[in-house]
Amino acid sequence: MSDTRSVQSSLGQTLRLLRDLAQRSLKSVADAADISTAYLQKLERDDVAAPSPHILRRLADTLGAEYLDLMRAANYVVPEKSERTDSVLANALKSTDMTDDEAQALAAYLKVYRSQKGR
Repeated sequence: MSDTRSVQSSLGQTLRLLRDLAQRSLKSVADAADISTAYLQKLERDDVAAPSPHILRRLADTLGAEYLDLMRAANYVVPEKSERTDSVLANALKSTDMTDDEAQALAAYLKVYRSQKGR
């Protein structure tokens, strides 16, 4: 039996990647989403089996993510998008075969690229 987390990014991996890409601390994201830093850490470690959709909404707003994408990552059943207007980057980030190492490398590259561009 294989663990599906090795194939598809978990909620925790997704939240951590989004936070890294935004170059934000645990505290700044937690404060903005009106949750504790300890709870955000638990979410990023996948220690919360079923996070509240209300919290996922606040995290999506805080991190500039799609709410339904976070719901899917948390294993909630949500309708598929009727129109595919995702960018190439968004599709690449949703890739089901992206490893944790690849996601971290992408986040590191984007951080360097942004620092060089003055963002």
